[in-house]
Amino acid sequence: MAASPKKAFPLRLEPALHAALERSAAADLRSMNAQVECLLREALARRGIKVAAPEARKRGRPPREEGEV
Repeated sequence: MAASPKKAFPLRLEPALHAALERSAAADLRSMNAQVECLLREALARRGIKVAAPEARKRGRPPREEGEV
C-alpha cells in the first residue's frame, strides 16, 4: 500500500521560530514536518475548521502472497 500523497510546500521561517519549532518537535519525538502538521491541525481546530484525520498507516509486514516462501 502506497503512502497517501502529500503536497510539498516551501516555507521560510525566522531563525528563532525555526529553532523553537525544532525544540518542540524534539520534545514531542516528532520530525519537524510532523510537528508543523500537528500544530497546524491544532490551530485550525481552535478556529473551528474541521480537517479530515489522516489515514492510519498499517504497521508490520504486508501479508504473503500465494506461493511465496
